[in-house]
Amino acid sequence: MPDELWRLTAQEMVARLKQGDVTPAEAIDAAAERIAQTDASVNAMVTQSLDRAHEQARAMASNGHPENPGPGYLYGLPLSIKDLDDVAGVRTTYGSPIFADQVPEKSSLMVQTLEGNGAIVIGKSNTPEFGAGANTFNEVFGATRNPWDTRMNAGGSSGGAAVNLATGQAWLATGSDLGGSLRIPAAFNSVVGLRPSPGRCPHGIGPTQFSDLGVCGPMGRNVRDTALMLDAMVRRWARDPLSLDPPATPFLQAAEAPKAPPRVAWSASLGIAPVEPEVADVCGKAARQFEALGSTVDEAHPDLDDGPAVFQDLRAELFVLGRQELLEKHRDALKPDVIWNIEKGMDMSLRQSAAAHRARAAMFQRTCDFFETYDLLITPTVMAAPREVEVRYLTEVAGTTFDNYVDWLMHTYVITLTTCPAISIPCGFTESGLPVGLQIVAPPHGEAGLLSAAAAFEDANDFAAMVPMDPKVTHA
Repeated sequence: MPDELWRLTAQEMVARLKQGDVTPAEAIDAAAERIAQTDASVNAMVTQSLDRAHEQARAMASNGHPENPGPGYLYGLPLSIKDLDDVAGVRTTYGSPIFADQVPEKSSLMVQTLEGNGAIVIGKSNTPEFGAGANTFNEVFGATRNPWDTRMNAGGSSGGAAVNLATGQAWLATGSDLGGSLRIPAAFNSVVGLRPSPGRCPHGIGPTQFSDLGVCGPMGRNVRDTALMLDAMVRRWARDPLSLDPPATPFLQAAEAPKAPPRVAWSASLGIAPVEPEVADVCGKAARQFEALGSTVDEAHPDLDDGPAVFQDLRAELFVLGRQELLEKHRDALKPDVIWNIEKGMDMSLRQSAAAHRARAAMFQRTCDFFETYDLLITPTVMAAPREVEVRYLTEVAGTTFDNYVDWLMHTYVITLTTCPAISIPCGFTESGLPVGLQIVAPPHGEAGLLSAAAAFEDANDFAAMVPMDPKVTHA
């Protein structure tokens, strides 16, 4: 049985764990064996915590499961934690040489929440340095490769997490998202990544705790697994000023009632972004499938013209808030992209910052106006297909050139500014066999409707059944 457990969905595994048909120790062994089989070719699970995991399993066996656990309780299911989050007693590097040997004594709030809901941490997934960038590589562990073609990159910054899922190394995974770091790697690996509303999954304390740009969130192989993971992550915490109460109805219940809404908007470019024609074609055909599900699909989008300039300014401001001290003390150890982002923020004036915040507020109101007409907005998740792992970031797409490492992520980062929940789900492949993701965006705080609609699309297709899979090794 352990040899085949990695093929099961998270929901199937939780059901078996709950009934006692599978023990947490057996689940750990199955994950460990799958990591051993696959990770040499993809480099996704960069730190394993098997001894700690088995200690948790033994504690669960001694204490038993709660009699009435809440939604999202996982009954000893192993999962991976992105290497931006502290796990007590487990090497946690943030993808940076500065922290290469760090072993924290205390877990992050997110990890505490998941473990309190019956999760077992099997290991840490790879990330670019401090999560900066959509190609997962760093000076500590190297690059994570795409299992659909190991010459290609896995996206980022939750690239290791997406590959954990796609290859069967874990049933669920955590990620984080500022400019698209949950959604982009989900698209590149044919899995699901959900950016929830700010505060839905509390991220703890620190200098950036009042910012709503960066969030943590769930990743899964399918929509329902992702909803289950979201239920395991939500929590209100007094010391997180943005945290929200859990919903009265579990998110998994919404995903298990799949339904397409009446009015859907589709936009390949959002009026601002270049798109590779093949990606636009795959996503456009996918968006039109909502017509067969009962939706009216129009070509429309909110006015997001200010988005690129506003996001770049607010992102730079956030980098100063969270990383300026590292620049002052460890400049030589930081990658150039991180240095550029911090210095961009340090060069900003208060007038420039205020203008960005004013423009964002107006953009949010225009987006709310848009969602008075439409129930969902659908776009490509990424403007291009995965590239070779050696390409740090794209400098040109469809004739448009970029002068920084962020602008090729335009489809996701402008949605970040709106605070709207957004999900990336598999929707097809390029002619060369590389995955393409569809981004679905709901009105503010609309996760339930988003998950229901995404599940309806997933049920009409067979993409979720294509993972987990064996890596297609094409590099030497």
